[in-house]
Amino acid sequence: MDVISPAFESHCQAMLDRFFGAHPDATMQRRASKTLRMLRASEKPLKGNVDGWAAGIIYAVTTDGRFPCGVPGVLNAEFAELMGVSMETARYRAARVRELVVW
Repeated sequence: MDVISPAFESHCQAMLDRFFGAHPDATMQRRASKTLRMLRASEKPLKGNVDGWAAGIIYAVTTDGRFPCGVPGVLNAEFAELMGVSMETARYRAARVRELVVW
């Protein structure tokens, strides 16, 4: 069942691509794209800002279950500015991603 609109998914993928264009990591980029596809397949609706979900996906896959203290190699302020959301939003969405996606 598709619960994310195509516009939501394409905008989110564009945000992921923008981040990984600035901070290349092919493995994490593949994991982030896979996570987006898994969220798309989820039966639970995703409410909220697309930028927040993109930031949450990146935060979740890059911290990989470790103590979430920020995206490795990126300053929190830089990450927040690039994604257009606060770190609180990124952390909140990352927690939601972890609830919805089983890696």
